[in-house]
Amino acid sequence: MDTVIRPGLRELKKRRTRDALLRTALELFTSQGYERTTVDEIAGTVDVSQRTFFRYFAGKEEVTLAVQEMVAAHFVEAVRRRPPEEAPLEAMRNAVLESWDTIGDAVGRVVPVELYLRACRLIQSTPSLLAAHLRRSDEVGEEVARIVAEREGLDVDTDPRPRVAVAVFAGVMRVTERLWGSGRDIGADTFRELTAAHLDALGAALTGRWRTG
Repeated sequence: MDTVIRPGLRELKKRRTRDALLRTALELFTSQGYERTTVDEIAGTVDVSQRTFFRYFAGKEEVTLAVQEMVAAHFVEAVRRRPPEEAPLEAMRNAVLESWDTIGDAVGRVVPVELYLRACRLIQSTPSLLAAHLRRSDEVGEEVARIVAEREGLDVDTDPRPRVAVAVFAGVMRVTERLWGSGRDIGADTFRELTAAHLDALGAALTGRWRTG
């Protein structure tokens, strides 16, 4: 007699397979290199077929960026939840720091946080992955600009300020990513501290004089 798998158990099995593929891919990419790792190797390590891999991910690029997608979605929702009295740049600053304080548990349910951070550094040092990451960052930026415009009661297509504010914020985040990715300490606390320091310098950098003499 065949065993009937309830939908809840079926979805649990699918999620476990996806998480295993994701974790294995990141472990192989960060230990032996992105280019040297094949889809066949990832699937074989998890003991599934290549066809099963492609049910969950379109390819190596998508699996590498999967956790980044989750983190980006977390940030977008954090911006959406910020109190309406916060100014746009203040809301984005507080949202990104809040995200770093709260995303660890969500990431940890999929892959170890340390592995996620190593994957972030891999993305920074792999041109094809970095290009995909920056392209996706532009898409997230557009989404955030529309949220900011809605918060401020503006039309994002006629008022340039939401996109300008997001572009400035994204520029600071890109500088922070580069510095963090090239440093020796790749811990989450270091990234958060760099992010806070650079965002807190934003006002003085844009509006104040720099020379002290």
